Amino acid sequence: MAVRTLIIEDEPAAARRLEKLIHAIDPGFEILDKIDSVAGALQWFENNPNPDLVFLDIHLGDGLSFGIFEKLDLQCPVIFTTAYDEYAIKAFKLNSIDYLLKPVKPEELQFSIQKFLKQFQKENTSVPNFKALLESLKSDENKWKKRFIVHFGEKIKAINTEDIAYFIILEKNTFLVTHQNSSYGINYSLEQLEELLDPNKFFRVNRKFIIGFQSIENMFVWSRSRVKLQVKPAPPEDVIVSTDRTSRFKEWLNQ
Repeated sequence: MAVRTLIIEDEPAAARRLEKLIHAIDPGFEILDKIDSVAGALQWFENNPNPDLVFLDIHLGDGLSFGIFEKLDLQCPVIFTTAYDEYAIKAFKLNSIDYLLKPVKPEELQFSIQKFLKQFQKENTSVPNFKALLESLKSDENKWKKRFIVHFGEKIKAINTEDIAYFIILEKNTFLVTHQNSSYGINYSLEQLEELLDPNKFFRVNRKFIIGFQSIENMFVWSRSRVKLQVKPAPPEDVIVSTDRTSRFKEWLNQ
């Protein structure tokens, strides 16, 4: 029996690639349609019966795809595709939901399909609790670090995270730099900061910088399809998005 499958992905090339990979793994999957927006998905579900499976990109051109669940009581399994681990982990924890990090790897897609097929063959397949996912996301909005305590001389100061322009590694030490161009050493690695900062507001562009969105003034195409950033206040060296992070950086900008 064919598995009626819907792809919701706003990048046409990524949608075509995903369709090709799915058919290579199992030709029995029937791709019903490829939708590129929240609005388009809502319209599709209003006019069609639920598919057997949905591949769903989290960041769509007109907003987060979780908006679909706020409008609809979706009654089918979903495999999320995303470049953002923090969303993927939440999705993974819900029953009957899996996730794939972009760019999608064939072996990981095959594992997700096999996992889905095992559930699909059961007579009483449980439906994911998307409302619980939304509540989890809303509650997690408050978990990101709100301020940093810094020491300079004999003084102690609290810096609100919203006042930070970027974090930088200089001579193996980590510094936060405020929008007012004040710099303070902190006892965190960039890896630790990635777990503490709101990923909607901060992005690690390379091994030396985590940049706040509000600090970006201009962006330029650089060599090997990389991106050079002009940030304020100006750091002591160029800020260039590394090759392996460029795709995710563009998705981050487009959320």
